[in-house]
Amino acid sequence: MSEKILRIENLRKEYSAEVVPIKNLSLEVLRGEVISIIGGSGTGKSTFLRMINLLERPTAGKIIFNGQNIVESGNLSVIRQKIGMIFQTFNLFDGKTVIENAIEAPIELKGISAQESYDKAKKLFERVGLAEKMFNYPEELSGGQKQRATIVRAMMMEPEILLFDEPTSALDPTMVGEVLSVIRMLKKQGLTMLIVTHEMNFAREVADRVLFFADGEIYEQGTPAQIFDAPKLPKTAAFIRRQKYFHYEITSRHVDLPEMQGKIMVFADKYGLKEKYSRRLQLCSEEIIFEMINGCYGDENDIFIELEIIYTESERILELNLICGGKNYNPFEKNASEDDLSLKILYGYGKNFRYSSSEGLNKVSMEITPP
Repeated sequence: MSEKILRIENLRKEYSAEVVPIKNLSLEVLRGEVISIIGGSGTGKSTFLRMINLLERPTAGKIIFNGQNIVESGNLSVIRQKIGMIFQTFNLFDGKTVIENAIEAPIELKGISAQESYDKAKKLFERVGLAEKMFNYPEELSGGQKQRATIVRAMMMEPEILLFDEPTSALDPTMVGEVLSVIRMLKKQGLTMLIVTHEMNFAREVADRVLFFADGEIYEQGTPAQIFDAPKLPKTAAFIRRQKYFHYEITSRHVDLPEMQGKIMVFADKYGLKEKYSRRLQLCSEEIIFEMINGCYGDENDIFIELEIIYTESERILELNLICGGKNYNPFEKNASEDDLSLKILYGYGKNFRYSSSEGLNKVSMEITPP
């Protein structure tokens, strides 16, 4: 069994009562493990990473590195030598050459001679393909080259853990691959890494474990196959499949159609649905709502219907769902006739019709076919 190098217990970070980026987070990391951290913006990923090497101080909780609670340690310099960090924006010193950036910390903090530090840096620059750029200044390097130089600078301190905070987010797409190839190389060397990334294919390829963050917590975690191919929880599935939601409630049989249809149109425009596709969605929404009002509630005025639209960008699937009270009623089992315009619209513009009822609720679902 692999040794635990890092244990995090009940970690919390709050800036105010209203701003709590990390709520209550616990995690164990094995030596040599590569963990990808994914999730939407503002879910606490970067804050969590910065707390691990105490760039952000936790409000509560423990960070136990090699058996020591580093939150209580006063020796930050030693801790940050062992827990290196790669930022989005490189943070190289512009007035120093690339190799001067790399050798300064080992000389100043570890007492290594200039020659020994130079020899070590030269080997690392050769391994990441930057041997010919060592004596250049950062402004003379591309974004990808700067990030590789930043990785070399971190590796010069011989860290036991390396933290990457979206290392490719500031790069042109053509430069992403060169940085990711260096991270793959580090994995082969057995370095423990925690990587916040939006590169889903890379996260799948390089990680031993994937953490999905939501609402300041680890919402779901598992192997890349478990998270990307078979997520168990709804927010994870929505993120992986890039699902977009629209929600509208109806509490009176006098539906404000212009308002509802206007909001549906805004939703469709926002996610690039063509006008004909949007129109189909609006028509089917209108028809199925009135079918359920008349079929479930009869002459009653007090009604409750939830309309939900889910658009899965990755698969271009547009799904229409309704939850409705009242008596049981399946709108898809009506006896179709030439005069049944409602069914003609639904059958003409939809597919995969589903109906169920439980605990006094009718649940109706269909997909809108693309034009």
